[in-house]
Amino acid sequence: MLLLPGDLSYADSWQPRWDSFGQMMEPLASRRPWMVTQGNHEVEISTPPFTAYNARWRMPFEDSGSTSNLYYSFSVAGVHVVMLGSYTDFDPSSAQYKWLQSDLAQVDRTKTPWLVVLIHAPWYNTNKAHQGETESVDMKKYMESLLYNARADVVFTGHVHAYERFVSNAIRRRITRVYEDQADDCGPIHITVGDGGNREGLATKYIDPQLEISIFREASFGHGELEVVNATHALWTWHRNDDGEDVVSDSLWIKSISSVDSCKV
Repeated sequence: MLLLPGDLSYADSWQPRWDSFGQMMEPLASRRPWMVTQGNHEVEISTPPFTAYNARWRMPFEDSGSTSNLYYSFSVAGVHVVMLGSYTDFDPSSAQYKWLQSDLAQVDRTKTPWLVVLIHAPWYNTNKAHQGETESVDMKKYMESLLYNARADVVFTGHVHAYERFVSNAIRRRITRVYEDQADDCGPIHITVGDGGNREGLATKYIDPQLEISIFREASFGHGELEVVNATHALWTWHRNDDGEDVVSDSLWIKSISSVDSCKV
């Protein structure tokens, strides 16, 4: 299954680019499920702002009780995947917030021991690009506790044209996760994979010194693979593509939080 956290064609309201992107992707997208959420480049000048995106990339949002194509969830191969919308309302009074509360409350970790979330704008970011944006800062403020209390395993994001993994292995030489900007055994791993390719170039400038919770960061084009081996373990690999061949530059074995007794709710 292919998962894409936003910024599909970079159409930016120019419809022929949607057409050319669709034609280019059709041979791949027709052979396996391709699930997406929206990014800022899907915002149209027209009203409503996601007219083309909603028409061309209609996801099965109704199946999860969502009333919007901009956020939804589905389950596959022991994984409950939540796709959130950075560019629609997300405060506690919003429909998206209330839907997320309801969706997470219904997750059965005996059936789907893995909980994975995709968002476009990253909540954690040490790149100088896209710092302080409300889609990151406010959404994190409102929704981070929901994902933490639901014991989400991994949060994948895009937007920043680089790769970064937030998980601390500095404390007692063991792997832990992140919550409220601190290492936390029961928080999710945050991974920015905004490096799939774009017409704007890479985001090459980072904030120094590097935060302890930012373990690996690199401004290279690439893609990631999450191989769910069983109910308790998955292998994450990030493949740097700009070497002319497929190079694994970062990898991590992940243990599902649902199998950690100290984190069970």
